[in-house]
Amino acid sequence: MTLLDLPSTRAEAWRWADLGALSAAAALAPVARDQHEWLDLPGDRLLFIDGVLDRDASTVARVTFGDLPGADHPLGKHAQGRGWTLRLDADAAADPVQVVHVATGRENHLPAAIVLADDAVAQVVETFVGAGWANRATRITLGRAARLQRSVRLGQEAGFVSLRDDAALGAGASLVNVTLGAGAGGSRVDAQVTVGAGGYAEVGGALLTAGEQRQECAVRIRHAAPNGQSHQLWRAVAADRSQASLAAAVEVARHAQMTDGEQSLRGLLLHRTATVNLKPELEIFADDVKCAHGATVGELDARALFYMGTRGIAKPRAQALLTRAFVADAVARIGNETVRAAFEAEADAWLERVL
Repeated sequence: MTLLDLPSTRAEAWRWADLGALSAAAALAPVARDQHEWLDLPGDRLLFIDGVLDRDASTVARVTFGDLPGADHPLGKHAQGRGWTLRLDADAAADPVQVVHVATGRENHLPAAIVLADDAVAQVVETFVGAGWANRATRITLGRAARLQRSVRLGQEAGFVSLRDDAALGAGASLVNVTLGAGAGGSRVDAQVTVGAGGYAEVGGALLTAGEQRQECAVRIRHAAPNGQSHQLWRAVAADRSQASLAAAVEVARHAQMTDGEQSLRGLLLHRTATVNLKPELEIFADDVKCAHGATVGELDARALFYMGTRGIAKPRAQALLTRAFVADAVARIGNETVRAAFEAEADAWLERVL
C-alpha cells in the first residue's frame, strides 16, 4: 500500500476534496471483479485490472507500454511506473482506443501518455468500474493542428477515482475532453491545460451525485499564446445529502491577446439537503480578450413540473426528463455517436436509480 501523503483541505485548491473517502477507498478489502462491456467500436481495447494490463482480454495494435513518470501533483505523483502510451505520427488517424479500468479493492495507480504529432487525429474512451482507489495521471501532448477527443466515464460503485491530466496544445491544436461521473463512488477530476497559438480546448462534463457521495472537478486552462479559444461547460446534479463541486479557472498570459475564454458552471439540487459548490475564476493579464463566465445553482422549475403534471406525466418521470435536459448539453460535446449514446444511457440509468 502506498504511504499516503495527502494535501490539506485547508489549502484553497483542496477545500472541497473528500480525502477521507480516498483514504477509505485505499483500504477497501478485495471485492469480486466487476463485469464490463466494450462499446461497438473498432480499434485498440485495453483492460486494466487494478492497474495491470490483462493481455488476454485486450486487443493492442497502436498502443505501447513502458515506464512513465508521475505528475507533479499531490495525487498524480503516485501514478508512475509502467503505463500505456498512444503515439501517432504526423497526419495519422487512428481508430478509437478504449480503456477499461477495473478496481477490485485497495489502491491502484497507472500513468498514461497521449502524444499526437502535427495534424494527427485520435479518440480515447476510458471507463472506470469496480471498487477501491483508482489513481491516474495522463500527459497529453498535441502537435500543430492535432485533434484529440477524449471521453471518460466514472462508474465505480464504491471507492474513489482521482484523475490528473496535464495537456499541452500546439498551434491550432484541438482538445475536447468530456467526463461523466454517474457511479456511486467519490471522484476528483483534476486538469491543467496549456493552449498554444490558435489552439482550442473544451473541457467539461457532468457530475451526478446521490446518497452521501462527493464528486468534484478542479480544472485550469492557461492561454499561453494569442488567438486561443477555450470552453468549460460543467453540470452538477446533487440528490439526498451528496455534494458536487465544480472549480474552473481560465488564465490568460500577458502576451496572449485575442483570447476567447468561456465558462458555464450550473448546478441542480434535487433535494434541499444536497450541496453544489461552484467556483469560476478568471485571471486575465492581457487587455484584448473576450472572457466570460456564468455560475448558477437552482432547483427544478416548479412551473415546468406543474405543466407536465397537467399533461398526465408522473412527477418522477417529469423530474427525470427535466434533469436529463439539464445535463444533455454537457454530454452532447462528444462527437462519436456510439460513445455519446453510451454516456446518455449511463446518465439515464443514474436518473432511474435516484428518481
